[in-house]
Amino acid sequence: MDLSALQSQLGYVFLDKQPLVQALTHRSHGLQHNERMEFLGDSIINCLVAHWLYKHFALSSEGELHRMRASLVSEPALAEVAKSMQLGTFIRMGEGEIRSGGSSRASILADTLEAIVGAVFIEGGFSAAENVIHKIFAELFTSLQPGISGKDAKTLLQELLQSHHLALPQYHITAIRGQSHEQFFEVQCTVESLGIQCLGNGTSRRRAEQQAAQLVYLKAQDCL
Repeated sequence: MDLSALQSQLGYVFLDKQPLVQALTHRSHGLQHNERMEFLGDSIINCLVAHWLYKHFALSSEGELHRMRASLVSEPALAEVAKSMQLGTFIRMGEGEIRSGGSSRASILADTLEAIVGAVFIEGGFSAAENVIHKIFAELFTSLQPGISGKDAKTLLQELLQSHHLALPQYHITAIRGQSHEQFFEVQCTVESLGIQCLGNGTSRRRAEQQAAQLVYLKAQDCL
């Protein structure tokens, strides 16, 4: 298994690949699976995300910090991060789990991401795990806005439109530039009922969508 692309996305190269291989191994594959690493990684992610929020939102209350952390470390949020890394293509599973679509299941993706962070911590320590968290969570970190419960721009836009009984926004990729390992996306977000269109850019489709959604959200607030 070639893990160089995955390690590039993590920003960490394992000296010993075995912990990473184990972190990518679902319990359906064999006895040497990732559940203990998942337990460790879950705690590390919670700690490091809490530390980042504490440093960057000095004026936020304890309750708001709790809500933002919960939104960042939730299963759907972790699964989205995993999907953006195409983590499902690296996970080792048993035949039954493969046939049932386990590589795209949110719970498995989130658990595997936690296990990987655990593996990084085991080999590289706290500093290495912190660097990985800052890299893979960069998109979620930048989309946070205090005072709005830590929800990302796409969620905020959807909730705003639904509260006014308007159709959901449409996202469309308008351009993809660069090589396959270093692509740059341009996405258009459109709310037809309000006549709003905005472009977002980013190194992943999701990042570009979030940027476009944030621009539309700000304009939609002025219209409604």
